[in-house]
Amino acid sequence: MSDIQPAESILKKAQIWQDIGRKAYGLLSFAQLKKLYDVLFENEPLPVAWIPDQTSVNSNISRMMKKLDIHSYHSFHQWSVSHRKQFWKKAIEQLDIRFAKPYKKIVNLEQGVEHADWLPGATLNIVQSCFTARPDKIALVVSDENNNTKKYTYQQLELLTRQVASGLRAIGLQPQDRVVLYLPLNMEAVVAYLGIIRAGMTAVLVADSFSPQELKKRHKLSEAKAIITVDEYQYNGKQLAVYDKVQTADSPMAIVVTNTGEPALREGDLLWNDFLDDEQDTYHFAEAMHMISLLFSSGTTKDPKAIPWTQTTPIKCATDALYHQDVHPDDVITWTTGMGWMMAPWVIFAAMMNKATLALFTGSAASKAFGAFVEKAGITILGTIPSLVKVWRNTGCMESFQWPVRIFSSTGEPSNAEDYLYLMWLAQFRAPVIEYCGGTEIGGGYFTGSVMQPASPGTFTTPALGLQLVFKNEETGAIGNNQEGEVFIVPPSIGLSQHLLNRDHHEEYFAHALTLENGTPLRKHGDNYYRVAQVGDTVFYKSQGRADDVMNLGGIKVSAVELETVLNEHPMVFETAAVAIAPEGGGPEQLLVFYVPTEEQAKSAVAAQVLQKQLQQKLSDELNPLFRIKEIIAQEHLPRTASNKLMRRKLRAMYR
Repeated sequence: MSDIQPAESILKKAQIWQDIGRKAYGLLSFAQLKKLYDVLFENEPLPVAWIPDQTSVNSNISRMMKKLDIHSYHSFHQWSVSHRKQFWKKAIEQLDIRFAKPYKKIVNLEQGVEHADWLPGATLNIVQSCFTARPDKIALVVSDENNNTKKYTYQQLELLTRQVASGLRAIGLQPQDRVVLYLPLNMEAVVAYLGIIRAGMTAVLVADSFSPQELKKRHKLSEAKAIITVDEYQYNGKQLAVYDKVQTADSPMAIVVTNTGEPALREGDLLWNDFLDDEQDTYHFAEAMHMISLLFSSGTTKDPKAIPWTQTTPIKCATDALYHQDVHPDDVITWTTGMGWMMAPWVIFAAMMNKATLALFTGSAASKAFGAFVEKAGITILGTIPSLVKVWRNTGCMESFQWPVRIFSSTGEPSNAEDYLYLMWLAQFRAPVIEYCGGTEIGGGYFTGSVMQPASPGTFTTPALGLQLVFKNEETGAIGNNQEGEVFIVPPSIGLSQHLLNRDHHEEYFAHALTLENGTPLRKHGDNYYRVAQVGDTVFYKSQGRADDVMNLGGIKVSAVELETVLNEHPMVFETAAVAIAPEGGGPEQLLVFYVPTEEQAKSAVAAQVLQKQLQQKLSDELNPLFRIKEIIAQEHLPRTASNKLMRRKLRAMYR
């Protein structure tokens, strides 16, 4: 039976839901409105929570469609992939990308799509394109848990960025040298990141939540010459010491932002204010494929995958933001992320290259102070992760605020339907939730939504503009559009990585993939999706998680093997199997640990709850505190294949 549904019935009910939700906000509780939603869509194959409205009419996509005389979003996306060169040329023009020397063509494919040469002949410094707004326009708003707020104009940020670049040269660094950033996403992080790139150097991003051992692994791997960090900062009411970890990690020369006065420094280290240099500094111009940043996969017990970003990657970030998050110059955009993850540089470029205002909160986004920040700063575009929304719903901590949000965006993990609706409720049902799935090696999203299409909780409705996807059906092996199975990307696209610092890029993404009939090799990404239904010309998909044994915990990808290596060190555990499951109602993946106890543990009085706490502590200390164990399950033995491979799928099925 066809899954194509008549659009009229579903969209009419969606309009009723939206109208009642907006009018009844403050009169009916969320639980009452959710019950109404369930009744409305009880006999429909797909509930729709938002349909295009005035936001869509005034959107960046709508304006571009009018210029091209294209009358449906579906046709616009088809145009963006069938006319890739024209699409990226128009995006570059709309973003006002500045060049020292113009490009000869959009892309050169003489070396094949795996090695596409974007903007050949051009020289530029992409940071210059972050400062095309009026100098007196507010570029950055920063607030902390004590509601201390500071604002910076584009002119002020540009000056600080120039001082960072000059300071780096003053301490003897040269273009292409690498500098680690190990600090929260604050004003100094923004100008340090842009200043490093302005100087022609490479910014190496490491999450400040990582242990000294993991920091050391990354600064050694990147061969960094310096590190920019902070002495300590307040998060969730506690002071987090960061510079102490830098010293333990035997890091290179440190430049230390201080929040506590003047900490005792190692010999050769500098305070931030002493480092900033007032000498006049010019942009370092380089070719478009010049590396500007180095980001890491979440590899922990083994070397993490080191993923370079080039000067073209910010174009992907800003283009996605322009179209899918619909960022306008009068928007104020924030994202609940940290400087060590790709969404931090993404949101910097997304805001500043679109001439908008970037807003940063340096404390815990699970606090009421964050809610006050969203209201006071006038946040219009709020990006977050589903696990945080779940905290907001469980605690009700955001319900006393009037949020001016017009668009939400959710990334990192699949949304739970009820949390998704709750997020819309917080903004009085004005704002759709744009699901946004991508990766560091993509420079943004590959599967997402748009304000030109209806939205259903936890679903995706479109490949990112400029990107084409195909599906490999697991049972039949067939490749095609609008199917379910593992997703493959059809290259080329601006933003797609082309090499890795410490791995074979071809082996990672192309060696075991497939080709289209015309010979184009497909790029493997590793996620599974299935088609839910089609309403009108909009197809809705849901994520089925990773196609391999990589899981997504707290928005961070990590392999089962990496988790098991740490867990197996516990003296009461003989062996473990880490398995991720998605809750029945949807939402972020949860970690199960199947384990075979040692004889000592089996005979001891150590309760399962105590063992789980101990295993959790090991993950938090040695890997990342965001990796949370839902449950541990004792087994006599773990299922294995004849070749001794662990059968995690069998364990997952057994649990279900």
